[in-house]
Amino acid sequence: MLGLGTVRRVIREVRDDVAAARDRDPAARGVPTVEILASWAGVQALLAHRLAHALEEAEVPLAPMAIAYLSRGVTGIEIHPRARIGAEFFIDHGSGVVIGETAEIGDRVTLYQGVTLGGTGFQRGKRHPTIGDNVTIGSGAKLLGPISVGHGAKIGANTVVVEDVPARSTVVGNPGHPVRVEGRKVEGPDADWIHLPDPVADAIKALSERITQLERRVAELGGGDADPKVSELRPKRGRSSAGG
Repeated sequence: MLGLGTVRRVIREVRDDVAAARDRDPAARGVPTVEILASWAGVQALLAHRLAHALEEAEVPLAPMAIAYLSRGVTGIEIHPRARIGAEFFIDHGSGVVIGETAEIGDRVTLYQGVTLGGTGFQRGKRHPTIGDNVTIGSGAKLLGPISVGHGAKIGANTVVVEDVPARSTVVGNPGHPVRVEGRKVEGPDADWIHLPDPVADAIKALSERITQLERRVAELGGGDADPKVSELRPKRGRSSAGG
């Protein structure tokens, strides 16, 4: 069973996890520790995992998986007992988070709801991500395979990551690609995540250009100005209709 030193370690880890919740979740500040332990799903899942992982290390049969199973049912967060998680870990909201068996997570990491640290295929051995210290992973992000995420990296919401992530970088998209590294913007056609192509706007622009071409053709055939009804279809330029 668990020795006194292991019990003390688990208590210290849970205390640090509660402190991380207070520090990173404004709603938790000023809330009694008992209330956080009783109602914060992310903290509850970590409490269960700390215990299950300690029992797994002590080679206690059945209990680690049973605790993980019950925790998943209560919190909606699935963490394999063999996953290694560092200090001051915080799961915000948490529903739908999945952390696989061989995942390794550093210190002061933050995960939001719907994050998956999963495997690919049916390979054996190391098959889940390794996350460095001070990493933030946005809601719905999927990190798959034995990839490494460098210290201080940020993973955008709904990003799918299947390759290593540089330290202190920001990664977005599907597949995920860096848009910032060491605080500097990455140059390239896919680096601008904010100003993505707008297919609807592109279609309207193409239609406007086609109308202009048809208007000119009508004017040439008629020997005069184009049909005003056709002109009305073209988007107004210059002053807006409300500008006066």
